[in-house]
Order: sequence, then C-alpha cells, then structure tokens
Amino acid sequence: MESLKGKVVFITGASSGIGKACAYQFAEAGANLIISARRLNMINEIAEDIKSKYSVEVFAFRLDVRNKNEVFNAINSLDDRWKNIDILVNNAGLAKGLAKLYEDDPDNWESMIDTNVKGLLYVTRAIVPLMVQRKSGHVINIGSIAGRVAYPNGSVYCATKHAVLAINNSLRMDLIDKNIRVSTVDPGMVETDFSNIRFNGDKEKAKHVYRGLKPLTADDIADTVLFCASRPSHINISEVVITPTAQANAFVAYREN
Repeated sequence: MESLKGKVVFITGASSGIGKACAYQFAEAGANLIISARRLNMINEIAEDIKSKYSVEVFAFRLDVRNKNEVFNAINSLDDRWKNIDILVNNAGLAKGLAKLYEDDPDNWESMIDTNVKGLLYVTRAIVPLMVQRKSGHVINIGSIAGRVAYPNGSVYCATKHAVLAINNSLRMDLIDKNIRVSTVDPGMVETDFSNIRFNGDKEKAKHVYRGLKPLTADDIADTVLFCASRPSHINISEVVITPTAQANAFVAYREN
C-alpha cells in the first residue's frame, strides 16, 4: 500500500455524495485536498469540518465544470504548491430524467453532456499537463455500470457514461509513457442525491429505485477509489465495476417484497 500522506488530491463535485465521501476518506489517509463544487457554502462547510478533524490542508472553491473558461482559469490560478496535483478524482456528474428518447426533454441532455462528458474533459485537459510535466499522477474517473450496458429510458445518460469509459481507456494509452495511472470506478446502485436530482427532488420516486435491496453507499465507492489510489506505484487498477450483492447488472436485481 502506497502512503497518501501529503499527496495533493483534487476532487470535483465534492459537496455531497461520492465526492464528499472521497474527500473525508482521503483526508483521513493524510492527503491534502482541493475540493470544488457549484455550491460554495456547502463546500466551505466541508472544508472547515475536514480541517477540524484531520491534520491536513484543504483548499475549497466554487467551480462549475461545465464552464470551460472557469475551469482553465481556476486551475491556472492555483499557486505552485497546489498545482502539484497527485490525484485527480473526476466525480462531478449527474442524471436528469428517465424517459424514452423521443419523449425526453433535450434540456436534460445538455445538462448531462455538459457535466458528465465536457466537464470531465475540461478538468482533465487542465490538470493532466501538470502531471505530464512531473511524470507522475493518477486520474480516477467515476463512471457507472450505465457506461457498459445501456438501459431503457436512459439513452443519453448511458451515452455519457459510455463516453467516460472510452475517454478513460484512450487516456491511459495516451499516458502510457508518462508514469501516470488512469482508473475508472463504475458503480451500480448507490444511494446518494443522484436519484433525487434525476427526478427533480421527487423523494418518493428516488426511494423507489432502491426498494427491496441494500444499495451501495457513497463511502463504499470512496473506499474503492482510495484502494485504487493507494496501490504500489507499479500497479494500475484500470477498471472496477462495483454493485450491491443483490444487483447483477443494470437490468437484473433481486428485490425482497
């Protein structure tokens, strides 16, 4: 196991869910954090809480990954100490709506494509050259089992997560001679704000997604991300698919009555 103490970890979408859980687990392991999200008040509260609990440094700021200029300006304006990013966790992402393609709201597509694909690309493009200069780093992308098998009523969300997997695999080849690791962690059902956002705050619909089984938690995924990041330097965990025991894939799950 490679020590994460003193490493600089950049996490997008860290105000809740998997991103927030990753922030706490990396801090507990001794890493210094750059955490970003659109909700500045929440990200600041998390930063203060982490600093009070762990002896690490935390730099928190508002970032909308959909805004290309905002992403590049933010990364370029980091001071030299924070620019030495050892681990990038591309976590920011969302699903909007669950409908047949021909009945769906195209505004949902814009939101998912801009966040899940273009946002991930912008952040990666801004940070990876800094890793290339040092010939050291690790990019960990949070994908989904939806990036491996498409399911009904989720065509655009599935397409964005297929894109994440393709980017992940191509980037690993692009960086093969740069001593930079590239991983994807692809979860099945995880109970976070994900479904609340997908259903525009309809908590009953969101709860129904997880009925009759025990879903994964944000901490389960953060634990897996931490495992990938802490392998010895000669090991790259290329892909992890993680589901609840009661879920075989995007189509098959066992639910108790």
